[in-house]
Amino acid sequence: MSSVVAVLSVSFFLFTSMALPASGGTPYPILFVTQVPIPADFATVGSVFGNHRPTMSDTGRGGDLWIRYSDGTLKNLTAAAGHGTTGFQGANAIAVREPGVHWDGTKAVFSMVIGAPTARYQAGAYHWQLYEITGLGQNESPVITRVPNQPANYNNISPLYGTDDRIIFTSDRPRDGRPHLYPQLDEYEETATVSGLWSLDPASGDLFLLNHAPSGDFTPILDSFGRVVFTQWDHLQRDQQADTDALAPPGQPAPYGTFNYSDESADSVALFGDRTEYFPEPRPGRDDLLAGTNLVGHRFNHFIPWQINEDGTEVETLNHIGRHELHGYIPNSINDDPNVIDYYGQLPRFNDRPILNMLQVKEDPTTPGRYFGADAPEFQTHSAGQVVSIDAPPSLGADEMTVTYITHHDTSAPDNTPGADHSGLYRDPLPLSDGTLIATHTPETRADQNVGTTANPMSRYDFRLKTLIPAPNGYWVAGTPLTGGISKTISYWDPDTLVSYSGPLWEWQAVEVRPRTRPMRRVPQLPTPERTVFDQAGVNVEQFRCFLVENDLALIVARDVTTRDDFDLQQPFNLRVPGTGAQTIGAPGTVYDVAHLQLFQADLLRGLTFGGSTPRPGRRVLAQPLHDPDALSANPDNPGGPIGSVAIAADGSLAGFVPARRALSWQLTAPDATPVVRERNWLTFQPGEIRVCTSCHGVNQYDQAGFTAPTNPPAALLELLQFWRIDHDPIPADMNCDSSVDLLDFSIFHACVAGPAEPAPECRIADLNAGGTVDLRDFAILQADFGV
Repeated sequence: MSSVVAVLSVSFFLFTSMALPASGGTPYPILFVTQVPIPADFATVGSVFGNHRPTMSDTGRGGDLWIRYSDGTLKNLTAAAGHGTTGFQGANAIAVREPGVHWDGTKAVFSMVIGAPTARYQAGAYHWQLYEITGLGQNESPVITRVPNQPANYNNISPLYGTDDRIIFTSDRPRDGRPHLYPQLDEYEETATVSGLWSLDPASGDLFLLNHAPSGDFTPILDSFGRVVFTQWDHLQRDQQADTDALAPPGQPAPYGTFNYSDESADSVALFGDRTEYFPEPRPGRDDLLAGTNLVGHRFNHFIPWQINEDGTEVETLNHIGRHELHGYIPNSINDDPNVIDYYGQLPRFNDRPILNMLQVKEDPTTPGRYFGADAPEFQTHSAGQVVSIDAPPSLGADEMTVTYITHHDTSAPDNTPGADHSGLYRDPLPLSDGTLIATHTPETRADQNVGTTANPMSRYDFRLKTLIPAPNGYWVAGTPLTGGISKTISYWDPDTLVSYSGPLWEWQAVEVRPRTRPMRRVPQLPTPERTVFDQAGVNVEQFRCFLVENDLALIVARDVTTRDDFDLQQPFNLRVPGTGAQTIGAPGTVYDVAHLQLFQADLLRGLTFGGSTPRPGRRVLAQPLHDPDALSANPDNPGGPIGSVAIAADGSLAGFVPARRALSWQLTAPDATPVVRERNWLTFQPGEIRVCTSCHGVNQYDQAGFTAPTNPPAALLELLQFWRIDHDPIPADMNCDSSVDLLDFSIFHACVAGPAEPAPECRIADLNAGGTVDLRDFAILQADFGV
């Protein structure tokens, strides 16, 4: 496509799908946050990652929660509710972030940290906590209350309301709550990060982990289709700090002091000098490890949208889109197969507008399934860059999705000598219900830095909320500010220096205060080929799920791992299962035998001393061969396979039990355990989840032989279920899985038979004959089994 045609097509999309700002106001009030400017941009409050720390240097104090009403008037909600202060920021000081509006539009949940040092050198313990605000009306008095039963001594941020009014949020609470593992350290700089997505019932205190993210999850929303959409930091690679230590000159100390702990327990032993890693392959630069192999070396680092159900099931990249559809460059993994190549834009694909990251995702209320976000660099700009959008309703495949540049691509990065198309830097894009698009914007094009002093810091950036308007070049640019500017004079201890600031505050993280329709809650459905296998094996699916839940396990199934998506040419394809007819050949050349799937679990084992003798707090995950005892005992032995592996069946399928609520990854290996194809992401499964993939890497439209995704009933699943039945033969009518059929089961049945014709998810177990309804035929089975 020529550049002229590209600009014209972008212009047509924008002018037909986005409205000019209405004069005189917005359709609904806008809730937003003010933030004291923090010029530094490494793991500070506005950074892409590590932004959850409420220390004085990272966050400061003095921001507030504000509302801009439709007529343009402003109200400081936190001040009106008795929170925060001007001038010196002491015990009553606050900072605020990330409001999320309730479905009825009358209240919101947000994060707030309270308190600051009252004297020099004080080092208090502060935490971002969740609060709810009511009384948002123009003539109402706001009331703020702390959300009960949340993790009290951790940082809880980015909250939203679920369809059932649970609160979904991110937190740095350790994956399983063990405090000695705090904080989780990311896979890049080993900086503290959030551990993933969490779900809380404030009334009961029920809390569970939706998604374990080794490097962090960010800014979730609940879209109109019932999907929790969030940005995940995908950084599954070996530890660069450990590489630096390993390559330190002889006789010189290891600068980071990286080491492995013996295990995750509280009494684990620090194994100083042991930096063993198993997966994935080494990074570039480790010539000592790459020598004599065909490996190029592996780096992996981006922030892209993911989706997950509210119960934590079916996590995947948004519509299965990934770097093969989004990135402009993807390196090859090996150097001795001409079929395995770099991608640098030389091959045609549907999306011709690459992006690296997509942050701060928001759905367009006027076009369900359209998402706006910011493609911004990791550092220098406080997560500000180019505004982009992507259409991703559930019905649209990844091969049919394309990025739209809303602002010019020049705005995706800072520039000291910008061209005419660089209109500044943008973050937090928010499409409004009348089609208007607003965003936080600074006209500054350079990287931020402190142009003041430590005691009197001054940022180059003046982040303001603005409407976006069309520009002559066919893109959109910042227009009129939504406020006249909000200024404050504050000071606080940091904790050694008295920091003073007087001037405009940053305005960001805007949300529209309006009622919305609750989407239908998404419930995973077992696909027909796999349900057929359960029936063939004589295993009740819901009772099998009971076993999984009781043992904190999930089941993963793949139909044919010899098939791979046709656009993934960066790892080996032409795969076959030796001694069988299972193979998929996409091009002449090397054919790779695969016999096993080796599983890896994310264990928090990597520690640091930074050259000292005492380990610092926190641990980074390392990929360890599967050793979860419940999973290992449930899986059949795999003689000849690598540790933590399951066998690939004769039809190319596989099935295996895996631990729930812990990040996992895997690789296909040859019969001699040599890795062939490596998974590039971490994935988490829920207790009781049965997760089916068709291929490896999953097929979007066609595999590398030109076929669509496999539909075969997987033989490996049948073999696994037959193995499982040897020691597990549950009674069909035992609906509460307590090994007996009693009055409790009759109560469950009665509640379900009185419901709708189509069984609710929790009533599937009462459909004892798998007939699709709960009826008298099921009752007959219940009577027959009573007293067993």
